Amino acid sequence: MELKEQAGAGAVTVINVGPADNEQIIRKALAVGADDAVRINAGEDVEPFFVASQIANYAKGKGYDIIFTGKETISYNSFAVGGMLAELLDLPFVSQATKIDMEGSKGVVHREIEGGEEVLEVALPFLIAAQKGMAEQRIPNMKGIMSARTKSLEVVEAIAVDTYSKIAHYEMPPAKSACKMIGADDMDMLVDLLHNEAKVI
Repeated sequence: MELKEQAGAGAVTVINVGPADNEQIIRKALAVGADDAVRINAGEDVEPFFVASQIANYAKGKGYDIIFTGKETISYNSFAVGGMLAELLDLPFVSQATKIDMEGSKGVVHREIEGGEEVLEVALPFLIAAQKGMAEQRIPNMKGIMSARTKSLEVVEAIAVDTYSKIAHYEMPPAKSACKMIGADDMDMLVDLLHNEAKVI
């Protein structure tokens, strides 16, 4: 949205792979200014290659200049969809991006690296996996909410994809044990617990 406003032209399309329940989230994107939206009809527990394949199939031939994905959360923190999608669309890919400025037909992209920041120049079209800091969060206002009701939300059926992994199950991490409080003057007990129970010394 910020790039569109800076350029004074362009359009923003939101693409979601998931069930009908996701449409309330998609409508929020329309309410903050996206021009149209697409929901590719799929279940909730879909693995990253399936998601990337569905988006790639829809996006091919549409002429998108920049495709943004999230950093991790769109693939249950596997950080896989962005890279897979870039490969399927044969696009340059920049991960961990925190800032983007457009200079004509190229983007100047800032990304986090260990111990600092890297600045890259990349020609359109390209794909970015964005993280916190890329843009200011926007909250829908009443005008945006009302206009979102009239904007296009296209629903397309998912294509068949041969996937290479599947989600076997989910499980919660083990519950934390109760906290033991040791008095400041009871050093012997603290040492005994650390040695015999926690086994850290």
